[in-house]
Amino acid sequence: MPTLIKLTGGAFADLDNEFVHVADEDDAPNVDAVILSFTRFQAEGEALLAAGRKVGVRLESDQAVEDLAYDLPRLSVVALAFPKFRDGRAFTSARLLRERLGFTGEVRAVGDVFREQAGFMVRCGFDAFEPSDGSTAQEWGTAAGRFRHVYQRAADDRAPAFEERA
Repeated sequence: MPTLIKLTGGAFADLDNEFVHVADEDDAPNVDAVILSFTRFQAEGEALLAAGRKVGVRLESDQAVEDLAYDLPRLSVVALAFPKFRDGRAFTSARLLRERLGFTGEVRAVGDVFREQAGFMVRCGFDAFEPSDGSTAQEWGTAAGRFRHVYQRAADDRAPAFEERA
């Protein structure tokens, strides 16, 4: 099971990952919490939700978060995939989930996730991370707080530097 780092109340913590990632070709395990691909969610999501399971959806970087808009209130997690370090489309997806679609559940970064991205991920609305570099929650906290000032508004509601000066 991948390591899970969760941001709660401004602090990062290592947690047990209750969600099981289920590949499209695998049978659904008999557990209470699963993360499915968007394609599999479209086929089986309704039955899993009706059975009382916690369901999350993994979106690849080329899939639109708007396609989940109708189902967002029923989802526990939206896992946004980083296929490689240089692909930043998941940052945009996280902001859309938080700011435009009003998603209040967990937005999780999965895939090629490194602590150097922590500050930017938090600003965009991520609150859970499956790091691929083996980093700890303490290291994520240090990386996320590296810069004191920000220059624009974002999903984290930090005041921009021009407001701090006023």
